[in-house]
Amino acid sequence: MNEADIVPFYARLSAANPHPETELQSINPYTLLVAVVLSAQATDVGVNRATRLLFEEVTTPAQMVALGEAALKDHIKSIGLFNAKARNVIALSRLLVERHAGLVPADRDVLETLPGVGRKTANVVMNVAFGAETFAVDTHIFRVGNRTGLAPGKTPLAVELVLDRVTPQPFRLHAHHWLILHGRYVCKARTPECWRCIVADLCAFRPQTPAPATKATTIAAGPAPARE
Repeated sequence: MNEADIVPFYARLSAANPHPETELQSINPYTLLVAVVLSAQATDVGVNRATRLLFEEVTTPAQMVALGEAALKDHIKSIGLFNAKARNVIALSRLLVERHAGLVPADRDVLETLPGVGRKTANVVMNVAFGAETFAVDTHIFRVGNRTGLAPGKTPLAVELVLDRVTPQPFRLHAHHWLILHGRYVCKARTPECWRCIVADLCAFRPQTPAPATKATTIAAGPAPARE
C-alpha cells in the first residue's frame, strides 16, 4: 500500500462504521479486562455467552476473589483453556485488590504485570476503557496489516509499531476496531471477500477473490465433474 492510500483507506472504513465498538460485552474496565483475558484463543461470541451470567454476579475484583476459582471455572468451562484462564483471572483480581485499590490501572506497563495480561490485552483495555490510541494486534489485524500492505511485519509487535507510525489523526483512536472488524468479516483468513471489500483498490493483495457465482451462472456451468 502506498503512503498516499492510507488516509483514503481509513476514511472509507470510518465512513462505513463511524463509531466502531468492541464486540466483547462488559460493564466497566474490570469486566472488560476479564473478558479480554478470556478471549485469548476464543471467539467474542463464546466469551459473551460465558460471561453473561458471570457479570450479573461479579463486577469487581473483590467479588471475583470471593467467587473463587472453582465457581469461576463453572461459569467459563465452555471457553478454551478455561482452567488456566480461571487461575489467571483470580490471581489478577487479587493483585488489583491488594496493590491497586480494586481499580484497573490506566497504564499499559502496569497492566502487563498482571497474570494472563500480555501486550495485546493491555492495548485493548487501554483503548476501550481509557481512550488511549493503542493498536492491539490480534490474528485478524496481523493478517490485514500484512495482506493489505498497510503495516507489514513478521511479528505482532512489528505490525503494531508500523500501525502506530503510519496511522494519522483522526483515525488513531478507532483504527484497532476498524481493522479487526474488517479482518473478521471481510478480509478473512482462508477466503477474503475481496469482491465486496470497500478498500480493495487500495490493497496490495493479489489475486483478489472473485464474487460468488450467481445461480444463473452455476446452472449454465452444469454439474461439477465426478471425482476420479
